[in-house]
Amino acid sequence: MKAISIPLKLINLQDDGFHLLMEVIIFKEKHLAVLDTGASRSVFDKSLIEQHLSETLQVSDEINAATLFTTTTTIQATIPEVKIGTLKIKAYETVAFDLQSVSDTYQQFGHPPIMGIIGGDILMQYKAIIDYNKLQLRLYR
Repeated sequence: MKAISIPLKLINLQDDGFHLLMEVIIFKEKHLAVLDTGASRSVFDKSLIEQHLSETLQVSDEINAATLFTTTTTIQATIPEVKIGTLKIKAYETVAFDLQSVSDTYQQFGHPPIMGIIGGDILMQYKAIIDYNKLQLRLYR
């Protein structure tokens, strides 16, 4: 089983903790996402999803994705392909939240904006190993 290695960026949040960022490609565009082992599933920014998939969205008040970030309105959509390193996840069923306030907070601290949170669903399915020393995420098919 060959590992897929994804570089991580460690950011300091005002000496109050650290977050790991990683690059993902959705809709053939590069975006940054937070690697969040405490999130039960991966989510993406609602405005990004609406921009690309407005005709196929389902709005729901009942979806509960346990993550650090909370919101009131969620939408469900299928992203044709999520690419993480060389891993391609086809027809990824996602939940989208409004992550603008989270992204704004990152930018206030001098960090780049984020468009997603990579959580436990992807990390578990692909047997993730996080190497803080090498700042690398390894996924296995």
